[in-house]
Amino acid sequence: MVELEEVGPNRWRVKKVSQKNARSNLPLPYVISDTMEPTEQVDGKFYTSKRAFRATGRALGLVEVGNEKLKPKPKNAASRAAGEARRASIKKAVEKIRT
Repeated sequence: MVELEEVGPNRWRVKKVSQKNARSNLPLPYVISDTMEPTEQVDGKFYTSKRAFRATGRALGLVEVGNEKLKPKPKNAASRAAGEARRASIKKAVEKIRT
């Protein structure tokens, strides 16, 4: 049996069982704090703000481990001779295995 509920004057919809969303008891569960324990940077100053700590490091030319951008590796098939040599060595290895 379908149960209906009135959502407005002469407007009805099928009544659905509402489920509570899984929520934390914290007031702002999705916010990452900018504060941190006092940490010394290379310039000798202590920082309690992650943003200031990272800005100082970037200004000094430092790279934070885990945030560096890696350069793409170049393809090694630059020359036709290298490709032909590779194919020949693979062909020779396959023939050696089959005999």
